[in-house]
Amino acid sequence: MKKSKILIFGGGGFIGRNLAGTLADRGDLVYSFDKAIPEKRDRRIEYIAGDFFDDDHLDDALEGKDAVIHAVSTVNPGNSNKRYMQGYGRDFVQSVKLCEKVLCNRQRMLFLSSGGTVYGNQEAQPITEECFPLPINHYGNVKLCIENVIRTFNTQLHTKMRIARISNPYGPGQDYTKGVGFVDAALKRAMEGEPIEIWGDGENIRDYVYIEDVCAMLVSLLEYKGDEEVFNISSGEGMSQKMVLEAIRELGLTTEIRYLDKRSVDLPRTVLDNRKIRGIYDGRIRSFKEGLEEYYRYLQKGI
Repeated sequence: MKKSKILIFGGGGFIGRNLAGTLADRGDLVYSFDKAIPEKRDRRIEYIAGDFFDDDHLDDALEGKDAVIHAVSTVNPGNSNKRYMQGYGRDFVQSVKLCEKVLCNRQRMLFLSSGGTVYGNQEAQPITEECFPLPINHYGNVKLCIENVIRTFNTQLHTKMRIARISNPYGPGQDYTKGVGFVDAALKRAMEGEPIEIWGDGENIRDYVYIEDVCAMLVSLLEYKGDEEVFNISSGEGMSQKMVLEAIRELGLTTEIRYLDKRSVDLPRTVLDNRKIRGIYDGRIRSFKEGLEEYYRYLQKGI
């Protein structure tokens, strides 16, 4: 069987690094593209240092690849309302260029979008892919703009670039100090004996999904040959922040909680319906308790 050459733009990020490892595990030829080559490297992966916003760098990296995964974002949910022009002027525009190049090369593409920030405040839960998106910040809206470009190309040219709306991943390789990751922050700070900060009353509910399960679902989506464009990547399980903290206490960790003023950008509840991705992914998805225990064991080895 011919090995696929798969290029990951944003391969140095949390999801990108884990996905590169998952693809290498199954024997694919993986190319990880990011601003710099990491100090810690996987010998099975070829690393490419380049500028995503340089067209020549894009062309060179794309040459000869079978499939492309777009996981680049220079803004995050926390800073996008201040850096929105960076998101639209750079991330969005360059993503349109990438779509054009991928189509000219007749390559497959999977775009890693966002779940909660794209859907926004939805009354009907769990949220299906058919819900009308109501982005809660510019990060989510930039993602949605890129999605719409993909859908337009798919409609006009009958291509099938895919969109993955990922809920709240956590696990090995995450770094909450970069602006996202409540589970990562709470678990690490509890292990270090540091206080955990919560904005609001701790009743906000999210759909936390273990990173290995995210990668397994993305791989199945990369191979999908059907007609659907958009897929939720999630556990389908809602957990409040207080429930997360209780699960951490059950690990034997003591947690000091500091409650801060509620933020207007925080949604009360976001749980994504994952029936569509389960239709093509037949693997098991960990419960939150299983994923948390596995991540805790992983962190213990490194502390």
